[in-house]
Amino acid sequence: MSKKTDRLRRAKKTRERIKRTGSDRLCVHKTPKHVYAQVISSNTSQVLASASSLDKEVRSHIKYSGNMEAATIVGGILAERAKKAGVKKVAFDRSGFKFHGRIQALANAARENGLEF
Repeated sequence: MSKKTDRLRRAKKTRERIKRTGSDRLCVHKTPKHVYAQVISSNTSQVLASASSLDKEVRSHIKYSGNMEAATIVGGILAERAKKAGVKKVAFDRSGFKFHGRIQALANAARENGLEF
């Protein structure tokens, strides 16, 4: 198995567990240059809030969009947007990525700004 297939297998397993709980999920994806995050509704599979390192609001605060600083800002902005949409509690879907570095920074920033998971 390759690294990508291993990651996708882990992601599939996590998403099945989250579906059983029936809670909204905070889905994170990363590439070498950017970080993307969405809060997705469990009932309708609609995006309730989203943020990425490509947003103008984020770009004004950072120099480079593929580091932990950018992930921290994205997590904070996502938490604020989710609270405006009425979401307080989510399940964290890390899309099979290991919980360290940018993924951990985004999660910690979202927690600090009011999301519970």
